[in-house]
Amino acid sequence: MSDEGQGLPDRDAGRMPALFIGHGSPMNTLERNGFTNAWRSLGRGLPRPSALLVISAHWYFGATAVTAMPKPRTIHDFYGFPEALFDFDYPALGAPDVAQEVADIAKPLWVGLDRDQWGLDHGAWSVLAHLYPQADVPVVQLSINALRPLDYHVDLAARLAPLRDSGVMILASGNVVHNLREVQWKQPNAVFDWAERFDDAVVAQLADAPDDILKVCEHPDYARAVPTPDHFIPLLYLAGLAAAEGSRPEAIVRGYSMGSLSMTCHAIGADLPAGTDGENASVLPHDVPADQTNV
Repeated sequence: MSDEGQGLPDRDAGRMPALFIGHGSPMNTLERNGFTNAWRSLGRGLPRPSALLVISAHWYFGATAVTAMPKPRTIHDFYGFPEALFDFDYPALGAPDVAQEVADIAKPLWVGLDRDQWGLDHGAWSVLAHLYPQADVPVVQLSINALRPLDYHVDLAARLAPLRDSGVMILASGNVVHNLREVQWKQPNAVFDWAERFDDAVVAQLADAPDDILKVCEHPDYARAVPTPDHFIPLLYLAGLAAAEGSRPEAIVRGYSMGSLSMTCHAIGADLPAGTDGENASVLPHDVPADQTNV
């Protein structure tokens, strides 16, 4: 781990920021490029929370649960990448007390306490490796319930909003546009017109009325940009948090990868100048079909 860090928890920082990071390929964990440099710049300006609550696209299954173990394992939930990525470890502690707080504050919605099954998947640690490279902030991860409609996630996010006033930073990790079947291997900074149109529509909707974020599902490019909902749903948590406090998220990083992945990042209460452009995101393995990598 790097010797970069944010020091002791900033208990006088007031309401913690909330973030949505377009995470892209897990190789971004190990590589420095326009996006990971922006994440590191963002991390240097963030307060140090008492804990992080992460909503990752990669814990997508048929229940709502939160990790409640004291030492979550690092999960390498992908295929075909170099051994160095499988060797990567993010040894952050868990926070069982925060997990219990999540379960309590969400009521009457049910959130199960996972004490021994999941951990931290690459949607979490590929980003945290740059935001908090010392792994010195406890982390709990909230699953995405695949059986619930989209408005459930917006509602759950609003219920979680008070956590930000008790020192917990909320980080959502996915990709607004995520179509692995149409990736362009040899064009790392390319973007299809349809992908850019949908990404722009999401930026505009968040800036205008995040409480109506589900209007973007009516966009003509939605089905192509979001062929499966797992990477899109984390954005709904940021929208729900913004709606709960009456704020408007800012697009703090803009950019694309391989034609059909949006790397755009949004934030509430973060200090990175809005509109930072990223480029040269890490790409996917060439010898494994993109939709089989679990990216």
